[in-house]
Amino acid sequence: MSDFVRDLRLWFAPRRIRQEGETPDYRFSLANERTFLAWVRTALALVGGGFAVDQFLPDLRWGARVGLALALLAAGALCALRAVNHWVRCERAMRRGEDLPVSRFPALLSLAVGLIATIMVLAVLLRWHA
Repeated sequence: MSDFVRDLRLWFAPRRIRQEGETPDYRFSLANERTFLAWVRTALALVGGGFAVDQFLPDLRWGARVGLALALLAAGALCALRAVNHWVRCERAMRRGEDLPVSRFPALLSLAVGLIATIMVLAVLLRWHA
């Protein structure tokens, strides 16, 4: 079974993680949980931003407004999904005594948000009208 499928199963049955390795210091598990919650807050902010763009920038052309809103909503959805995946992978690594997993996702998310923000700045400055 692939690691992704196994990790996906652990999203919905986190007690199975306890079957692997040894229990880490609870402080590390709680830090992992705080990181998860930070990712979820980021996802919620992105989703809120997507709705805000759609509702509060009516002067933008329809395509530009919807495109920016959908980009933010998609980034929020990906961020939420990545949060739980990262939590499971880190918890498993700590229990096994392995190095924590690395990811390109934070860099990709930062670049995507930066690009969307740049487009939004240009939209506001150039006042793209319908």
